[in-house]
Amino acid sequence: MVLTASLGGGMSRLTLALLWIALPACALDWVVVVAGLGGSPEYEQRFSQWAAELAEAIKTAQGATDVEVTVLSGGQATAQNFRQLLATQSQRLKPEDRCVVMLIGHGSYDGYEYKFNLRGPDLSAQQLRQLFDQLPCRRQLVVNMTSASGASLAAWQRPGRAVITATRSGHERNAVVFPRFWVAALKDPAADGDKNRVISALEAFRYAQRKTEEFYRSQQRLATEHPLLEDTGQGEGVRDPSPENGRGLLAAEFALVRLEPQRQLVYTPRKRELLAKKEQLEQEIDRLKYQKAAMPEQEYRQKLTALLVELARTQQALEEEP
Repeated sequence: MVLTASLGGGMSRLTLALLWIALPACALDWVVVVAGLGGSPEYEQRFSQWAAELAEAIKTAQGATDVEVTVLSGGQATAQNFRQLLATQSQRLKPEDRCVVMLIGHGSYDGYEYKFNLRGPDLSAQQLRQLFDQLPCRRQLVVNMTSASGASLAAWQRPGRAVITATRSGHERNAVVFPRFWVAALKDPAADGDKNRVISALEAFRYAQRKTEEFYRSQQRLATEHPLLEDTGQGEGVRDPSPENGRGLLAAEFALVRLEPQRQLVYTPRKRELLAKKEQLEQEIDRLKYQKAAMPEQEYRQKLTALLVELARTQQALEEEP
């Protein structure tokens, strides 16, 4: 039972707070993850790896709900393939289904238009909106984890669609770390803030947003990305969704991961060690990227290759660890 209290024809803060608690997170029906053009070896590997990890985390955790997960990466990540995929799904999905679109990679913004970088022609925010709008699902979640992604938020807003962006505007054009922590959120039981054994899109956003802030503090660098969430269909995105600002109710309905009872336990020492090593390697790659201009190209490539190989080995060890 949900208690409500209306004020002036709208919902009061009490109403929002009660709905926040009462609304259950519902299972997903279809998820597509697109890893866009990397442009360099470190980004190609990381984008594809993040996409694969997201797909595996969702497929494993959703279990009996039979969620369908599609990944477009590498040579498959083209505008034509994306169009065809969404056109096909628009014929299969039903209004009551819940669909999720996750975009990983680079975005661009020229002061007027956002574009998602793909192999071949890019897709603009307006073109992507047309693709999302053709999906019949009344409940949609779009997570844009690219640079300059904040410029896409206004174009994609509509009632029934939650939009998450890695940046607050199109002017935050640097490569983003938000997707790394979004992936981590779907694997870390600590992201389950209310301890109901479900990690919702709202909880994943809060986790990734917090980790992104901590990353820049730890690097002693000025933050060049500020993630936003908007799920009312109007107004600006916020960094702190809550009943007070009326954001997060729809995002809380999307159950991205359902934790098994044993996953509520702390990680084994070995898994914690591997996770820490992975985080360290990711940070070393980020630092190397910023040092690139100050070192010989051959030295940069040698160091980058060594880090990427070690990162791949660590990821494999993590996947093999129970």
